[in-house]
Amino acid sequence: MSAHRRTGKRLKFVVTLERDEAGWIVAECPALPGCLSQGRTEEEALANIREAIEGSLEVRRELGLPLSIRVAEVEVESPAA
Repeated sequence: MSAHRRTGKRLKFVVTLERDEAGWIVAECPALPGCLSQGRTEEEALANIREAIEGSLEVRRELGLPLSIRVAEVEVESPAA
């Protein structure tokens, strides 16, 4: 992945969405350690995680860190019901 610059290049990141015990939607970007946000609705959580991702990328660039870490999918059997 190339360096993030304000050149109009769009980067895509997978985010997870999960409702917490208080009813908030928690959004996390697994490719950016510690990049979390939340919202009352899914739309709000997605808007907030976009902002968090942009901030994380900017800080990582300033510190000379890679812009993301490798994320992979694994397949497992689910327990029988």
